[in-house]
Amino acid sequence: VHLVESGGGLVQAGGSLRLSCAASGTIFELSAMGWYRQAPGKQRELVAIINDDRRREFGDSVKGRFTISGDYTKNTVYLQMNSLKPEDTAVYYCYARIMTTWGSSLTEYWGQGTQVTVSS
Repeated sequence: VHLVESGGGLVQAGGSLRLSCAASGTIFELSAMGWYRQAPGKQRELVAIINDDRRREFGDSVKGRFTISGDYTKNTVYLQMNSLKPEDTAVYYCYARIMTTWGSSLTEYWGQGTQVTVSS
C-alpha cells in the first residue's frame, strides 16, 4: 500500500490550500484516513481524520478552519485548509488504517509528507 500526497506549497496568511492523498495497492477495507502534521521541534499532531464510522475528528487548533472529505471509490481523502496561519506551517502527513485482505489485521500507513508553509 502506498499513500501519495499532493497539494502542499507556500501561501500567505489568510489564504487557502487543498491537500489530497490517494491510497493505492491491495486494499480490502479503508478503516480510517486523514492527516497529521509535524512542525520543527514539535511532536506530530492530529489535523483531521475520518474514522471507520465516518465520524470526522479535528485537532483543536484547526477546528472551524479546516475540513476533511473523502472519496472512498478512489481511496482518496482531501483536506481543505482555509484561513491559514503561520503556525500552520509544518510537514503534513497522510495517514491511513487499512485491511489489505479479508480477515487480516488493520495496518497503519503513512505518506512521505508534503510541506505547507504559511508566510505572515
